Amino acid sequence: MKLEDVLKMKKFESEYHRATLNIIYSGIWLLEQVNSVLKPYGLSDQQYNVLRILRGQKGKPANLFSIQERMIHPMSNATRLVEKLRLKGLVKREICEKNRRKVEITITKKGLDLLDEIQPAITKSENAMATQLSKKEAAQLADLLDKMRG
Repeated sequence: MKLEDVLKMKKFESEYHRATLNIIYSGIWLLEQVNSVLKPYGLSDQQYNVLRILRGQKGKPANLFSIQERMIHPMSNATRLVEKLRLKGLVKREICEKNRRKVEITITKKGLDLLDEIQPAITKSENAMATQLSKKEAAQLADLLDKMRG
């Protein structure tokens, strides 16, 4: 659906204005798609992001700072997110024996199993894009978005 139809606008200030609004609108739309997949699992997109970061550590612990700097949402409260995941049994927090001020965070087996359970639904959601864009167009879109951010 064209942005003009969604926003009921006939004309934009410029093509840059149209592109900006389209990126914002599309980002929110995509986030809603992801959240609809995650909701049955009791996860937010930010909690899912933390779990994926920790899975990528391949068993090595991470600290709050390293998680925070890798988050898609830069203003996320990593401490709060990790605590919610800990209460669900999806991550483990331990005080580092060598430096008692350092907290080491790892994903649990339950967290890994949950990611494995979620993955088919995430893949299905991502593949729905394939009905609208070719692989070449998806790559081009990703490249253009990278270029826009400099």
